[in-house]
Amino acid sequence: MAPAVPRLMRAVILKNFNPTDNLFVDDIQVPSLRSGDVLVRIGAAPINPSDLVFLRNQYGIKKPLPVVPGFEGAGTVVDARGALARALLGLRVACHAPENGDGTWAEYMVCRASACIPLLTTVTIEEGASLIVNPLTALALMDIVKKGAHKTFIQTAGAGALGKMLARLARREGIEVLNIVRRREQVELLKTLRCPYVLDCRQEGFEDQLKVLCQRLKVRLALDAVGGELTAPIARAMIKGSRVIVYGALSGDSCAISPASLIFEGKSVEGFWLTEWLKHRSIGRILWMAFQAQRLLKQELRTDVQARFPLDKIHEAIGLYKEKRSDGKVLLVP
Repeated sequence: MAPAVPRLMRAVILKNFNPTDNLFVDDIQVPSLRSGDVLVRIGAAPINPSDLVFLRNQYGIKKPLPVVPGFEGAGTVVDARGALARALLGLRVACHAPENGDGTWAEYMVCRASACIPLLTTVTIEEGASLIVNPLTALALMDIVKKGAHKTFIQTAGAGALGKMLARLARREGIEVLNIVRRREQVELLKTLRCPYVLDCRQEGFEDQLKVLCQRLKVRLALDAVGGELTAPIARAMIKGSRVIVYGALSGDSCAISPASLIFEGKSVEGFWLTEWLKHRSIGRILWMAFQAQRLLKQELRTDVQARFPLDKIHEAIGLYKEKRSDGKVLLVP
């Protein structure tokens, strides 16, 4: 028998896009379900870079305000409508928010049954909370690396959660990674993780060092999570015919690149968005990726957690994550 669901729930509410006064926490009504929906009692939900971009109204998905933020999380299905949805009743699942509705920064969330991934018994709720955004992105980007027969690739934000995942996946495949970071302490961190090629883009001589390594290692692919002014020197440094895939915008600025790199050296810049990438994959392929991701959650795709906060401490949680993003995820635990 499913547990009783309360009428009200605690939730973080995004009321506007004013960066100094846009979030508050309140009790709101638990939403009703339609056929094919499930109600997930959220056990943990991470703060991701994509969430921060959404809070600034710069993300690819727009939602009417007010809205509960949070793109992913994990919990237990406590109510369901429809045959497929009822099959999930009582199960622990990872879940992602609907594109037009409230998200995971709440005690409960309604989503389609197809937006849920049942968790293996070996996976905890905290591990499942970060199953979708980073691990599936890492697997998708590594798929691009392998299909392109790349022996080496560049990645920016190498000390971030996703960067560490890509580095570990690459090591398993025997692929070298040229990591670019933005602080000296991040260089030391990655060195301790057995990453031989790490460059600080803010150190003098960065571009010269980058070009020497790119030419020696014949690098022709870059995975860029930062964007802004960093994209141009990366493109310049790589060999002719190279490709830059921009999948993040941590700099908050527009990508800069020289027309000469595009015109005379046959280089290209393109975007990657997991949401769009998954739309072109079968449900079978997605479920297989999710299964593979869960098998690797304690190893190559593990997520370090630096802190946990209740919903009422949302401002402190976001502040800590912004300040110490490389130290691990910050989880909201309703």
